[in-house]
Amino acid sequence: MRDASDSGLNRQVLRVLLPRDPMNDRLGQQYEADADIGTSNLVLAPPDETWQGGIMQLYRAAAPTCREILRLYSGDVGGVPPKMTEDRSVDQSGVDGVGLWMIESSTSAADDVMCFVQPTQEIVDSIESVCDQAGDSRTVVLLNPQWRNVDDALDVASKSGGFLGGLASFLGGKGQSLQRLEDAGFTAVYTLEGYVCRGGNVRMVKRHDTDWGIFAENDAGTDYIAVGSSSNRPTYQDVDAMLEEKGIALKYARDIGLAPKL
Repeated sequence: MRDASDSGLNRQVLRVLLPRDPMNDRLGQQYEADADIGTSNLVLAPPDETWQGGIMQLYRAAAPTCREILRLYSGDVGGVPPKMTEDRSVDQSGVDGVGLWMIESSTSAADDVMCFVQPTQEIVDSIESVCDQAGDSRTVVLLNPQWRNVDDALDVASKSGGFLGGLASFLGGKGQSLQRLEDAGFTAVYTLEGYVCRGGNVRMVKRHDTDWGIFAENDAGTDYIAVGSSSNRPTYQDVDAMLEEKGIALKYARDIGLAPKL
């Protein structure tokens, strides 16, 4: 984020994994972790459908993550942490898991940061309003937007413009919303996401000034192994081909001894 700001990128999009109790991925079992569970038991997990409890549980993990990111970004002044406030009024329904965190610098107003946590397409007006108030020198961040990086049929249609594009946007396509954010100058400055491929965890990471790096988790769950890179966001098929080229077999085959351990 600092490097992006130094390069003049003050409209930033971040996508990160979130801390979660490892028991939370036991689908089919009722489980709801408290927000104050011990950090030694946490794992970093993609904010996807494996989270029981839905978007509000995600917000309870994303909000303290945002707070820590902003604290590290601003830094303590004389050992005193910066002043931070949370505004949940941007979530008009109260259950969409959206918030606005603001950090006020004690040294310069230009160092103030506004961060929308898990923004939806419905609050693009609010995002544009905050950008207008912030001016060119202040940083505005979107953390883990609730729209996907990949496009479905409605997303593709919504980017076409005209009546069809307007109808697709009305039905949920993200094209027009993303165009408005692009016009406002928003750029993906850091992305860390992942999913399961060939039975194992895969993580993809990209900075604003690098290619995508793709990593596969080893069988012991203690490290990640680089498997490839790509100038464009790799598809699932691209990642599978990278794993194949590296000789990484399906996890079940590795588990029962039919293929080498990773």
